Amino acid sequence: MKIKGVKTFILRQDIGDKAFYSSQARFSVRSSMIVRIETDDGTVGWGEAGQYGPPEPPAACIDEVLAPQLIGRRADEPVRVFDDLYAFCRDFGQKGPYIEALSAVDIALWDIWGQSLGRPVHALMGGAVRDRVAAYGTGCYYPDFFTDTDRMLKALADETAALAKTGLTAMKVKIGLVPVEVDVERLSIVRGAFGPGFPLMADANHAYNAATAIRMGRALEAEKFLWFEEPVVPEDRDGYRRVRAALDVPIAGGECEYTRYGFRDLIGEGCVDIAQPDICCAGGFSELQKIVAIATSHGVMTVPHVWGSGIAVAAALQAIATLPLVPHTAVGVPLQNEPVIEFDRSPNPIRDELLETPFTLEDGCLPVPQGPGLGVVVNESKLEEFTNYPSPGIGGG
Repeated sequence: MKIKGVKTFILRQDIGDKAFYSSQARFSVRSSMIVRIETDDGTVGWGEAGQYGPPEPPAACIDEVLAPQLIGRRADEPVRVFDDLYAFCRDFGQKGPYIEALSAVDIALWDIWGQSLGRPVHALMGGAVRDRVAAYGTGCYYPDFFTDTDRMLKALADETAALAKTGLTAMKVKIGLVPVEVDVERLSIVRGAFGPGFPLMADANHAYNAATAIRMGRALEAEKFLWFEEPVVPEDRDGYRRVRAALDVPIAGGECEYTRYGFRDLIGEGCVDIAQPDICCAGGFSELQKIVAIATSHGVMTVPHVWGSGIAVAAALQAIATLPLVPHTAVGVPLQNEPVIEFDRSPNPIRDELLETPFTLEDGCLPVPQGPGLGVVVNESKLEEFTNYPSPGIGGG
């Protein structure tokens, strides 16, 4: 089983009047990069990258650099392929687009390997601990009119009232774009909508310095939030440690980190309580297994970041199905020692429509696909609809 063809797709969809802000940027378009790898026996695997950064750079890394090296290689050796290609680009691509590109390729090769054996990826990773994963929603972003505080708070109250009825087991709120005092009001509205015992988390997308993060963290503690995600910029390891030492709320981070080497330092230097590698960015399944080994050896739970299409969701479910309880108990407690899956609730047609069978909540959980490989089927007509820049491809992909 050898690789015959490789082709990338730049997916992009305008979301019109549903545009929103995180602390870092306005999102009026959802985009991602999908790679299709085909073998000489006709098996097709899918992978994804570039879903929260520009999709063109990882696509270029594949089209111009990596694809020619993939043609003719065995498709059922994803770990070996990743290690070989990482060694090749180590001098110029230890982080960023090259690792995103390798992540997409790795996911596609695991998909192919699973299909060749008639087994889901989670079986190849060692076996599933769970066949469904509790889902937490990501939402409560900022509207275009965020500078109108009263209107923004009213819109947030309406949004959280609707989200509270969706069956999610937990909710993550965005913070960091407005003054701390205004975000404290937002937290109070969210807590009121979901109730005193509902699990809530907050994500600043590295909006603060350590001092401001600690101020914000005190408010999160008062509202009994379960984690504080990306309180400071990812490069500020000292800031992470300072925030973590000052607060009781657990600190999460890692969506901007890459490979086992980045997480060796992030975790080993005592920066986080919860590690959040993105499988589509940090190195695919091959690196995730190594990241999890590092995390568990430090008593750190891994909760992968997910913000892409249905392919990204499928990859995360396959991986999370295999993650151990950290620490082990007879019965796991989601968000305490059992991992959960991020189920973004912001507008994203690519996430909701790319697969033949979209993911939907079942009793607050997402079922782990049981079919071979990733266990999902891409809707080719939707792929064509969302595609802006298909690459000419190499070989028969």
